[in-house]
Amino acid sequence: MNEGDSIISGVIAEGGQRLDKALAEASGLSRERIKALMGEGRVLLRGKVAAQASAKPDAGTAFEIHVPEAAAAQAIAQDIPLTVVFEDEHLIVIDKPAGLVVHPAAGNLDGTLVNALLHHCRGQLSGIGGVVRPGIVHRIDKDTSGLLVVAKTDKAHEGLARQFADHSIERAYLAVVSGLPKPPAGTVEGNLGRSDHDRKKMAVLHQLNKRGKHAVTHYRLIEALDGASLVECRLETGRTHQVRVHMSSIGNPLLGDPVYGRTAAKFRPILNQLHFARQALHAAVLGFIHPVTGAQLRFESTLPADIAGLLVELGSNSSATAL
Repeated sequence: MNEGDSIISGVIAEGGQRLDKALAEASGLSRERIKALMGEGRVLLRGKVAAQASAKPDAGTAFEIHVPEAAAAQAIAQDIPLTVVFEDEHLIVIDKPAGLVVHPAAGNLDGTLVNALLHHCRGQLSGIGGVVRPGIVHRIDKDTSGLLVVAKTDKAHEGLARQFADHSIERAYLAVVSGLPKPPAGTVEGNLGRSDHDRKKMAVLHQLNKRGKHAVTHYRLIEALDGASLVECRLETGRTHQVRVHMSSIGNPLLGDPVYGRTAAKFRPILNQLHFARQALHAAVLGFIHPVTGAQLRFESTLPADIAGLLVELGSNSSATAL
């Protein structure tokens, strides 16, 4: 542990669960990252080095996680246009277009949001995300558009991560789904995890199955369309593909979703005519407490042209997109 380390400290909120899980929930870091830091002797419980990820500490146990200063980012800075909604010295809120990958990974080593941020912020991004994901606190899918917050300082990263971990972030999505949800408003709840039939897909796991992560989505009908619906989805949790999987699980898959729902034959001519080749999902609202100033921030993003055009073709009579 060095002077340049960023220290995340707190207390275990709930006793009886695995240490790596408890620390992941408290810190916003992944369980894999926690385990790696434990292997380096960088995790302390009550001042002593913690070595067992499977240990089950009592509630109220004090912890410290010493996160080393990030090495130089492997991603390169690229001058990619960004729509900046808000920016100060601590964080930046971006309105991401569909098609832009958030961070480099196999198959997308450059041309990502991280590459664009490295150029825009000129090195001023939190190192907690590591060399591949500097500043990234959360993400949205490549083909989902909308609002995303990125940390420029470690203090902002830690504060935002805690808000995501305790589910206090306001996140609302607009989705165009097949059919009419019944009931028109409700809650979808169930653990999300890798599908037993296709490991590349997420699925709602059986209630008796302890695998996966708890996920809750609150939805409501905004407008009934021709065989489809405009729906608002508010996230209580934020899991991989959560809206897409949950809406598909109740029989209302997102239009254009190539993974979680077959597009009904009646919609194919419309989607082809519009060259619409993505899930109809937009992160429309993002609200949180500024992790440094304490100010309450809330941002809204209007529907992009492709989804707005799709609504027109489906018979929308209004711009009923206010959330």
